Amino acid sequence: MLLPQPMAHGRLVQRYKRFFADVLLDTGEALTAHCPNPGAMLGLNTPGLGAWLSRSDNPKRKLAWTLELVEADGGLVGVNTLTPNRLVAEALLANLFPELAGYALHRREVKFGAASRVDFVLTHPDRPDCYVEVKNCHLRRGGTLAEFPDCVAARSSRHLRELAAEVARGNRAVQLFVIQRTDCDRFAACADLDPTYAAGLRVAAAAGVEVLCYGCDISPEVVRIARRLPWRDAPGPE
Repeated sequence: MLLPQPMAHGRLVQRYKRFFADVLLDTGEALTAHCPNPGAMLGLNTPGLGAWLSRSDNPKRKLAWTLELVEADGGLVGVNTLTPNRLVAEALLANLFPELAGYALHRREVKFGAASRVDFVLTHPDRPDCYVEVKNCHLRRGGTLAEFPDCVAARSSRHLRELAAEVARGNRAVQLFVIQRTDCDRFAACADLDPTYAAGLRVAAAAGVEVLCYGCDISPEVVRIARRLPWRDAPGPE
């Protein structure tokens, strides 16, 4: 997926109120950017970290700039939580997920459950529907382990239950984690920050929800789905 070009580089001054980030550009210009990330951004909101921003010419936007990437731990990390869905949409069309190939139609933002929308429903006349929920993952606290979530994620726990309900109805359901960093080689649910979600992921997997984890290649120009990573806590051998 091509990132909006040209990108501007600077240093993070502060991230606050979840959706705002003050950045000092390399040119000396100080600005406030939209931070499209509702999570805690642990390890990615430290003042002084390098930051890459895109600029929109849409006159209706209150903030023209968007925080896209942060430089952390020697590499680039994607912090825009809208990026994974765009990545997955492109990857599905290009058949980059062998586990999800062969469906005739990819529908986005489909109502399901009591009051939710699933990111994708894949359909084919000769197959059960496949419900795919995408989660952005960018937390790494040590080693090469990627973790989700980085704070309590009650809405994400509800999505797991709704995916399991689709399996019970005879459909296929997939929880897809897109890991927007290049320095991880496995994934785990973050049990200490959200034990409910970690337990819920194992329960959902036991109920038939498939757990897929994919890492990315990232540059200031392009983010792309790159490789499947193992889920550390998968039932049975990885």
